[in-house]
Amino acid sequence: MPEIRAVWARYPVLVLWCLALLLLSPVGSVHATVQDVAFPARVQQGAMVIGKVAPKSRVIYEGRTLAVTDYGTVVFGVAPDATGPLHLRVTPPGGAALSVDLAVQPRDWPVERVSGLPPKTVSPPPQIAARIRREQARVAEARATSDSGTGFADAFIWPVHGRVSGRFGSRRVYNGIPGAPHSGMDIAVPAGTPVRAPASGRVVFADPGLYLTGGTVLIDHGYGIGSNFLHLSRLDVHVGDVVSQGQVIGLAGATGRATGPHLHWGMTWFEMRIDPLLVLDRTQ
Repeated sequence: MPEIRAVWARYPVLVLWCLALLLLSPVGSVHATVQDVAFPARVQQGAMVIGKVAPKSRVIYEGRTLAVTDYGTVVFGVAPDATGPLHLRVTPPGGAALSVDLAVQPRDWPVERVSGLPPKTVSPPPQIAARIRREQARVAEARATSDSGTGFADAFIWPVHGRVSGRFGSRRVYNGIPGAPHSGMDIAVPAGTPVRAPASGRVVFADPGLYLTGGTVLIDHGYGIGSNFLHLSRLDVHVGDVVSQGQVIGLAGATGRATGPHLHWGMTWFEMRIDPLLVLDRTQ
């Protein structure tokens, strides 16, 4: 107790601040200052989550080892159908392992009906279906690896500004036929609208003529976080280009399976789809 009285005498404001932090922290949140671990107590389905650990810690999330930045940041995605709790195991260098559980907040996914699409884009004939599988395999390969760039930590910006015409996670019905949930966010803009990189990164895929997605660009923001831009009418970048936030990467259009000009902006953590709108909300 003499030590506590001594600290209070010298640093009363600091003591009050620490007490307030403990009292105001949400139930289930993690604030382990000794081990320098901090994660949100609750996450949403489809979210990108950034946490803090001691540099050189070993972090395992749902059985997968996460890369840790030199300054102790980790990032991962929450699946759109995750139910939680999500489990992390953090082992700091030279310390004991710490278990962290994150509650998952469910979301209500709406139904969106899209009509007027060419029938062969909804139920493609065998030859076209084989082409689509080949193209999707190329895209999946580009997402499988990621470098150590830290663009994922940028305060993301909108790649274009317009009406949101399609929401992430909505259950799509194409020409009356149920399809997969929508993998990104559609933003209605005129054809030819410049599309800007929402955060810095490296171009890992660029093709002007995919069957379903038309002009397609993928940017790796580092540590598994990536953005994809579909239906572009023009590509202004190539594979291997390093782009800065706000740099024009192409022009919006209606190429591929599209009923009108718009930008489809999708985000992923490796192969997992995450919601761009939640990423924007996190940083604005």
